[in-house]
Amino acid sequence: MPSPNQRDRVPVRQPRNAAHRLHVRVLSLGLIIAILLSAWGCHFPQDWLLENVLVLAALPVLWAIYRKLPFSRLSWTLVFLFYYLHELGAHYTYSNVPYDVWWQSLFGRSLNEMMGWERNHFDRLVHFLYGLLLAYPVREIFLSLARARGFWGYFLPLDLVLSSSALYELFEWAAAEIFAGDIGVAYVGAQGDFWDAQKDMALAMTGALIALLITLAVNLRYQRDFAREWAMSLRVKSRSTEI
Repeated sequence: MPSPNQRDRVPVRQPRNAAHRLHVRVLSLGLIIAILLSAWGCHFPQDWLLENVLVLAALPVLWAIYRKLPFSRLSWTLVFLFYYLHELGAHYTYSNVPYDVWWQSLFGRSLNEMMGWERNHFDRLVHFLYGLLLAYPVREIFLSLARARGFWGYFLPLDLVLSSSALYELFEWAAAEIFAGDIGVAYVGAQGDFWDAQKDMALAMTGALIALLITLAVNLRYQRDFAREWAMSLRVKSRSTEI
């Protein structure tokens, strides 16, 4: 695996070896299996279909990334892990994933009671993991496509995670307005919380911030020119031509 210093300086697509291709194919096969298992006996078929609209829309994007960008195996693993968790939520509906039942079967106590929770928090967990798991892959995209360096290599992924989270909340609202009834309620999964959308966005931002702070700490330790690159990224560039 390249060092942080090496990865930050990779502007072009790198050849993938056999191990990398096998890794992505295994993860892809796992996603196909996860989708099939999620669809089999799903608790709310209409909601399952709605939950997977964005999954299908993202597949061409993932294919383009695989073909064109030097995505690391770590990033692929993080992306697919998020999709596996999403399919779990789609199977039960996010408001009804029985994590508390599973916890009690393992430890003999209710997690909700231990934490003082009065609602199903699986949806909140996945919003948090959206930021935690996807901020690093998004950073790799910015490093490759936009050659983001220094401060911008951390700010832009955080900005995209937060803005895409807000866009998803708008998509949820629109879907609830269009479909209404039980489908809309199941898809939004607010569970009566007036501030559900804001809390979801805050959790996504928090997850992304944690991931990027960890990345920053690693680069600060191992990237020899970290300070110079950070300073250069905040320097005002001179214009080459008049507007």
